[in-house]
Amino acid sequence: MKFASAFAAAAMLAASLASPPAVLAHTRVVASTPAEGATVARPRVVTLTFSEALLPPTAAAGIVMTAMPGVENHGQMVIRNFTTAWSNSNRTMTLTLRQPLRAGTYEVRWQAAGADGHRMKGTVSFIVS
Repeated sequence: MKFASAFAAAAMLAASLASPPAVLAHTRVVASTPAEGATVARPRVVTLTFSEALLPPTAAAGIVMTAMPGVENHGQMVIRNFTTAWSNSNRTMTLTLRQPLRAGTYEVRWQAAGADGHRMKGTVSFIVS
């Protein structure tokens, strides 16, 4: 009985060590335009580059204005005037706005499933001057 448990534990350890690193990694943003924390002037394009190729149907992003200069207690305002396109072998998501973003603080909220099947989510924040 102890031998069977030890054998099963050793087999699980060997299988986890034999797994390629890409399978163990989770999807994350490795670059964005505007960059995290940047202050920019009225962008019309937002890009997110991910750590791995994604299946576009599993990925989504939204732009939310979280603060507006001169307005106290500004509620969150979802920006809907953009289209989404993919490039770089489905590693880069480009959000093209019909109108440039106005002055304020923004979050790009994303979610996606990578090769390992785990759904991940995150945000990229920036300021428009």
